[in-house]
Amino acid sequence: MTTAVAPASTLTATDRCDRCGAQAYLKVELASGFELLFCAHHAREHETKLREVAVNVVDETAKLSS
Repeated sequence: MTTAVAPASTLTATDRCDRCGAQAYLKVELASGFELLFCAHHAREHETKLREVAVNVVDETAKLSS
C-alpha cells in the first residue's frame, strides 16, 4: 500500500487580494476555517497581525523575485 501526501495548495493567477484585487501571493488560514488572500504589498503591510491570527500561512511572495 502506498500513501501519498497531497501537496500544499498553491496560489494561482486567479487568486486575488481581499484588500485590492491584485494577484494574491499570501494565503492566511484562520482557526474559524476561513481564508484570507493578500497581494505582497498588503501582506507586508499587515504581516504582524496576520501571523498572530493565522493557523497556517502559505507565502508565495518569493515567486516575485524568480
